[in-house]
Amino acid sequence: MLKIGGATVNQIPFDWNNNTNNILEAIEEAKKQQIKILCFPELCVTGYGCEDLFLSDWLSEHAWKEVLKIREYTNGITICIGLPVRLDGITYNGSCVISDGKIIGITFKQNLARDGVHYEPRWFDPWIPYRIIEIIRGDEKIQAGDLIYEIEGIKFGFEICEDGWRKNYRPGYRLMERGVHLILNPSASHFAMGKSLLREREVVLDGSVNFNCVYLFTNLLGNEAGKMIYDGDIIISQKEKLLAVNKRLSFRNFNILACDVDFKNPANSQVVISDDIKDKNEELAQAVALALYDYIRKSKAKGFVLSLSGGADSSCCAVFVAEMVKRASSELGWEKFNKALSIQAESVHEAVNKLLTCAYQGTTNSSSQTFNAAKTLAESIGAEFHQWTIDEEVNSYSQKIEKAIGRKLTWEEDDVTLQNIQARSRSPIIWMLANVKRAVLLTTSNRSEGDVGYATMDGDTSGSLSPIAGLSKVFILQWLRWAEKELNQTGLNAVNNLRPTAELRPLERNQTDEDDLMPYAVLAEIEKWAIYERKSPLQVYEVMKINYEPDALKLWIKKFFRLWAANQWKRERLAPAFHLDDLNVDPRTWCRFPILSSGFSEELSKLDQY
Repeated sequence: MLKIGGATVNQIPFDWNNNTNNILEAIEEAKKQQIKILCFPELCVTGYGCEDLFLSDWLSEHAWKEVLKIREYTNGITICIGLPVRLDGITYNGSCVISDGKIIGITFKQNLARDGVHYEPRWFDPWIPYRIIEIIRGDEKIQAGDLIYEIEGIKFGFEICEDGWRKNYRPGYRLMERGVHLILNPSASHFAMGKSLLREREVVLDGSVNFNCVYLFTNLLGNEAGKMIYDGDIIISQKEKLLAVNKRLSFRNFNILACDVDFKNPANSQVVISDDIKDKNEELAQAVALALYDYIRKSKAKGFVLSLSGGADSSCCAVFVAEMVKRASSELGWEKFNKALSIQAESVHEAVNKLLTCAYQGTTNSSSQTFNAAKTLAESIGAEFHQWTIDEEVNSYSQKIEKAIGRKLTWEEDDVTLQNIQARSRSPIIWMLANVKRAVLLTTSNRSEGDVGYATMDGDTSGSLSPIAGLSKVFILQWLRWAEKELNQTGLNAVNNLRPTAELRPLERNQTDEDDLMPYAVLAEIEKWAIYERKSPLQVYEVMKINYEPDALKLWIKKFFRLWAANQWKRERLAPAFHLDDLNVDPRTWCRFPILSSGFSEELSKLDQY
């Protein structure tokens, strides 16, 4: 039997004290558990999200100094820690193996993540299979490259994150030929709903079966650098059997999962019962709660401010903050929770009141239903709640423009202008409240609105963090119904009984979002085929026509593509958002598109001719 384990750590880019302390605390805990081989995540010394700093010399040099500090605490244990290594002006992504105080080698990553949210080839070069070199650090000569290690008669090697996703190009095939018993996969694999199950099946289980070995995967934890969330997944498999799966998305600085493995007789290996939950709704609640907790403590902000309209989107943001408080305080206890966020509270309601300030900013076009929904929700979660109207500001702006253009503004001629000025008039005052509170201002636009520009720049997009910009409206609406029932967020009842509306036109016009756009379910399906699957307008029509009336479908598809092309400039200006789903329209982290283009004119003309 050999006890092996993974350690997940919640790191911050080049926060050396935080990162090294987390690693050292995990090592001490591993020693108490008598773990012999402990694998840390990819780039855990520096943090994965250092961006262009990976191209500097000093970052890698400082990382090596931290490795030397960590080495002093490795008596009686073998650890593997991730760091960048810079050789002759080229940076490599490495995992350093330290055993009983001695650095015995560094393995370099062979396949670099280059799609979706990843841009690794910008910073790193891939390592050539089988190539081994000798590097000199101080007076030490260290083997580096594509290495095999042996501890207590167990041979092991590495697949580093993307290495495990590359199917036919996996280093595991070559490691199997070289007789390894154990493959370690230190990763910085971003969170997306449903991804953990895919990871278990396609990376860990397939790896252990295909390479006839024990496979250990360990992932980073937390909202490390602002946008990506890491779930702290630790998975151990032996051939076709899962031995251990970590409970993900913890609020702790580190977690360890280990088991005793019999490499000769797999039936004798320890199986650890997992209480991890894979349901997407629960995954989302936990992931956003963790992301908000990390964002506020790492940014040193004093809380969150939110323009709470009574609609689905702002209500979703409010509930996420409440869930953050409830979940973090439950796991950490009030003493650690209060210390981390620099508050003093003894109950969830008290803490939410200190951390979340909401304001309902009404106009003559706002309804009593949305006001009551906002007030009821704020009271139910304990948030500080304010209300005021912005009609005076709207009228002031409108009168100045009317004087400038020499005529009255009318809904018949100036519909968009009159809607936008209301949304924009809310921005300066809510920003002022955020400044007074020294808080993070949350924006409330969702992904569906981002697709088609159904958001007012410097209005509902105004803020410094956008928790739900990665979620479709369809998912948000169903999640709110789920949260009301399963999370006992009863204050959502009124919200869940309203039809989504911007409430920017006079009430007698009965404005709804779907009347302005199209049914949200249709928008989400067009988005899937057009953006995620990258199909042309005609191809989108071909795959969707069986379920919709042809003329209506053509109009929706044309509207989507035209609005998508025209509103790229808006997506470029959206506040930083969490990556939560496989699909993401953020041009800085997933979906790039030109600001100026033909607007699909030729492609849409083909749809008209069909």
